[in-house]
Amino acid sequence: MYVCVCNRVTDHEIRDAAQQGIGSMDELCAQLQVASCCGRCRDCAHRVLHEALAERWQPRASAALG
Repeated sequence: MYVCVCNRVTDHEIRDAAQQGIGSMDELCAQLQVASCCGRCRDCAHRVLHEALAERWQPRASAALG
């Protein structure tokens, strides 16, 4: 789905960026220009980024416990 209509940024692109090491909204904005125009997508982009970061760290945490 499109998260940022102004810059045509999808949730998949945000998740891919998180997998490649993006860890903050500032970094995401710099790389994908998400939330750089009208700003209406900022909350959604933030939520998708943090979900992706949680998924990125979850397998490592589970492996450390096992």
